[in-house]
Amino acid sequence: MPRDDRTVSTEAPEGERLQKVMAAAGVGSRRACEDLIFRRRVTVNGRVAKLGDKVDPTTAVIHVDGERLQVDTRLVYLAMNKPRGVVSTMADEKGRTALADFLGNRVEQRVYHVGRLDADSEGLLLLTNDGTLAHRLMHPSYEVLKTYLCEVAGPIPRNLGKRLAAGVELEDGPVKVDSFKVVDTLGKTAQVELSLHEGRKHIVRRLLAEVGHPVSRLVRTSIGPIRLGDLRAGRTRRLTNAEVAALFAAVED
Repeated sequence: MPRDDRTVSTEAPEGERLQKVMAAAGVGSRRACEDLIFRRRVTVNGRVAKLGDKVDPTTAVIHVDGERLQVDTRLVYLAMNKPRGVVSTMADEKGRTALADFLGNRVEQRVYHVGRLDADSEGLLLLTNDGTLAHRLMHPSYEVLKTYLCEVAGPIPRNLGKRLAAGVELEDGPVKVDSFKVVDTLGKTAQVELSLHEGRKHIVRRLLAEVGHPVSRLVRTSIGPIRLGDLRAGRTRRLTNAEVAALFAAVED
C-alpha cells in the first residue's frame, strides 16, 4: 500500500498568511519563510504546514526545525537584574521598592515575575504575561536548572563539592547540587558557583549555612538557558526569539 505523503492543511481561513507571521517573528524575509514552508520544515499545531496556510498568531503553535516560534505579539518576555534590597513582588503593600518600580511606562502589558529572590539577594528574574510558560518554569516537575554566584565564609574544604552533590539533609528534606566550584578566594571569604534544580524558599542560603558556609551575598546568574550576562542592576531587556524558544524547549512535556 503506497504511503500517504500528503501535507495536512493547517489553515485558519480568517487568519494571516503563515509566511507573514513567521517573518514578523524574526525568522527571515517572507520569501525565506516560504522556502522553509515548501521544504516541510514548518509545523503548525503539530502538523506539517503548506504554502497558502493562514494562521491565528494568538493561538497557533508554530515550530521551525523543531524550535518553537513566539508569534503572539501580546506576550512579553523580559529578563531583569533585580537589585539587592528590592522585594520580589510587582507592587508592595508596605511601600517597599518592588519590581514594577523599575519598569516605568516601557511595558504596556501587565507582567508577572517568575519565581522569587529574597530581598537580600540579587540577579536574574524573568517577567512575563505568559501564564503557561511561567507555570512550567516554576513547577518542580520540569526541573529547570538555576545557577547562583555566592560570597560565603571560607575557607572552602576540598570535599565540599562532593558533599553537596551527594546531598545534604535540611529540615524540609534533602537537597543536592548539580554542580559546584570555587570561583575565587578573598581572605576569609570565598566566591562559589553552584547550580541546582531546587526551588524551595531560601534553598541556597539554607544549604550553604547547613554545611558551615553562610552566604553574605547571592546573585542568580541563570535560569535554564537564560543568562544574566552584563545586564546592569535594575535594568530589564526583552528576550530574543531564540531565548524564548529555548525556554519553551526546556519545559516541553
